[in-house]
Parts: sequence; C-alpha cells; structure tokens
Amino acid sequence: MFLDVINDGFNFFISLGGSAMMFIIITVLSLFFGVSFSKALEGGLRMAIALTGMGAVISLLTSSFGPALNAFVASTGVNLSITDLGWAPLAVITWGSVYTLYFAFICIITNLVMLFLKVTNTLNVDLFNVWNLSVLGLLVNYYSGDNIFVTSIFVVFIYALMLFNADAIKPTINELLDYDEDNITTTAHPSLLVAPLAMILNKFIDRFIPFIDKFDFDAETLNKKIGFWGSKFAIGVYLGVFIGVLGQQSVPEIFTLAFTAGVALELFGLVGGWFGPAIEPLSDGISTMMSKSLRGRKLLVAIDWPILASRAEIWAVANILAPILLLIAMVLPGNQVLPLGGIILTVLTPALLLVTKGKVIRMTLIGTVLIPLFLWAATLIASFLTETSIAMGTFPEGLSNGQLFSSVDSMPVEKMLAMLVGKMADTLDLKLIALTVVGFVVYILIFKWYLNTLKKDTLSQ
Repeated sequence: MFLDVINDGFNFFISLGGSAMMFIIITVLSLFFGVSFSKALEGGLRMAIALTGMGAVISLLTSSFGPALNAFVASTGVNLSITDLGWAPLAVITWGSVYTLYFAFICIITNLVMLFLKVTNTLNVDLFNVWNLSVLGLLVNYYSGDNIFVTSIFVVFIYALMLFNADAIKPTINELLDYDEDNITTTAHPSLLVAPLAMILNKFIDRFIPFIDKFDFDAETLNKKIGFWGSKFAIGVYLGVFIGVLGQQSVPEIFTLAFTAGVALELFGLVGGWFGPAIEPLSDGISTMMSKSLRGRKLLVAIDWPILASRAEIWAVANILAPILLLIAMVLPGNQVLPLGGIILTVLTPALLLVTKGKVIRMTLIGTVLIPLFLWAATLIASFLTETSIAMGTFPEGLSNGQLFSSVDSMPVEKMLAMLVGKMADTLDLKLIALTVVGFVVYILIFKWYLNTLKKDTLSQ
C-alpha cells in the first residue's frame, strides 16, 4: 500500500505537466540551497512562464507553417519533411523531464569534484543550459534501453570537457572583450564544443590560404549597412515568403507566413531570455554554497555565451550563414530537415569567433564547411525527439500526426556519439564497440590537440 501511494503521488506529479512540475521543483531546490522564499518563488514562476510561453510560440509557428511545409515538399520534390523548430522544443522537452534534474545534480557534483582536485578553475553557474546535456543523456538512455550507468558516464564526460574548454578559452575572451587579468568571467556553453573542429579548419587556412585575411572587412560596419534587413524578424519574413512561394500558397497565405515567421523568430529570442533569470536564484544559491567551500581560491565563473554577443562578428556571420544554411539543406545528401527555427546559427558563430578571433571571412568559410554536421545531426535525432515529445505530452500543436520535427542546434558531433554509445550499450555488438572506441579516441585526441593549440597561441602572444 505504501508503494502504491508513492506511485500514485508520482503519477499525479507527472500529470501536472512540465511547466507546473518545474515551478515546484525549481522553487523547492532554490529553498534547499538557501535562497529566500520570495526569490525562490520568483524563479519557479519565471521558469513555468518561460516554458509555457515557448510552447505557445512553437504552436504558433507549427500551426501556420504545417500545411505550407507539406505543400513545399510536394511541389518541389525536395525531401525536407522534418520541421526544424530551433532549440526551443529541446528545452521544453528536457526541462519537462525529471531526468534533467538528475543530470544537473551529477554535473554539479562533477564540477565540485574537479574544483577540489584542481583540474579546473571554472565554476559553471549556467545551470539552465544543462538541458543541452540532458538531450545527450536522453539520447543515450533512449538507444541503450534505459542504461542509466552508461548515460551518466557519458554526460559527466561531456560536462568535464565543457569545463576544460571554459578554462582554455579564458585568455581569448579577455582579448576579444578587453577584460583585464582580474576578470573572472568565462563561458562553458555546450555549443562551444564545436570549436576543436573549427580550429582544424582554421589551421588549414593558416597553412594553405592565409591570403584571404587581406580581404577581411569590419563586421560592425557591415551590420550597420545591413540594418533591419539582417534582423531576426526580417530573416523570418524572407523565410516565410520563400516557403510560401515554393509551396504554391496564395498571396494572403504568403503574407501570413511571412509575418508569422517574423514574429516567431523575434519571440524565440525574447522568451528564450526569460529562462536565464528563472534559473538565476538557484544558480546564485549553489554558487554561494560552493564558494564558501573554496575560500581563498580564485575561481572563474562561467555564464551563458551571450557575454560574447557584443562582438559584431557573431551577428554579421549569422546573417551571412542563414541563406547558406538554407541552400545547403536543399542539396545536402542525407538531410531531411528544412531550417526554420534554427535559421540564425548562434549555435555556431560564437565558437567561430573564439577560434578565428573575429576574422569574418574565415568565420564564414569554416561555418559553411561545418553546417552539414548540424543538418545531419538534426535529421538523425528527429525520430527520438518526436517520440519523446508525444510520450511527454509536449508534441507541438499544428503538426500533423506522423510529422517529424527536430532542431538545428548545438553539439552535433556529441549527439552522434550519444546515439552510437546508446546503440553499443544496448546490443554489445563487436562492430559497434570497435566503432565507438575509435570514435572516442579520435574525439579525445582532437580535443587534446585543440587545448594544446590554445595554450601555445596564448604563450606566443
């Protein structure tokens, strides 16, 4: 009877839905870490409102674009039948799952252990973006048949690399943002794990085509010239017109698509900005508790990637890459995703900025070469995302039954590794085991080379 009561209580809690669950959980956790009641309650409410708002924006986009996207596929013959909804559905799915809290817990423990062992100087307070790691964990768990041990090891491994990267890029951040040596701000954002691949391509340019730097130009000047033509809502309008015309929609329908896409891309950014303040009280509570345990030691504090957003190169290159992303999507073998919510590649441009130190032509070339990875990863995880969202009751309204959706989002290589690890753990097939080992060896060697390269570049300055 006791177990039945516990089970009934848990099922009732789950039935409340992701927004209500996270309201309760964030509030209670914040109180546990010493946050005042009013701040804890504020954080919980902000999280619930952000999740609800993001779900509403997704529904607006899918209900408007669903028929046009189907017509687009039918009229063009291009097999882009998977709708890209950007990072938003991933955040909604993961933050509506109790697994995310477990992953957050083991990441906090990992950070604390690494600090005490002095293998990192970074305290990561960017707890909201643990949802990126939750996607990886859920992928491993999904394909491994609920092997929580393998899932946990993989999440901890990736999180450790994020902290190592946060340490390594600090000198570059100081240089790009004119921080002094006493500044403690860095970022451990998961999207920056694509930097090692960008570094390989950057060194290739150094070796074989360094002359392209002579043609580089000032990104801030370019942004001023582009003006509103490169804004989020303008890019949304272009996208709506493009899909409407190729989908043979009527003129009124094309106008509706254009304006809806403009609204959605603006709202993705606006509502996305609510998540940071929502998690801030909990982050502050954990930061205060950990700092007391490490008195007398200088720590780096990692926050979200927008500390780099003041650099004009990020936005100039994102505007340049948007049409390139769309064109590549239409001709790339193996891709089935039509870029929509993720058309503005801020999941890639911050890493390009750090690696090239703001050289726009290099950022554009390297970004173009890396775009296929993001499209392939989005195609591969579409079935998982769709099935998971249906199981959790978060399937976007407006999509037809059987319609797959996905996200052109960060960590494409890590998503592929997560799927590989999951399948290997489930089947224990010798070929998959060998492929997994080789994949990890190559991945680790590239990351180690990248860290050494950053260190050499810092010492040579």
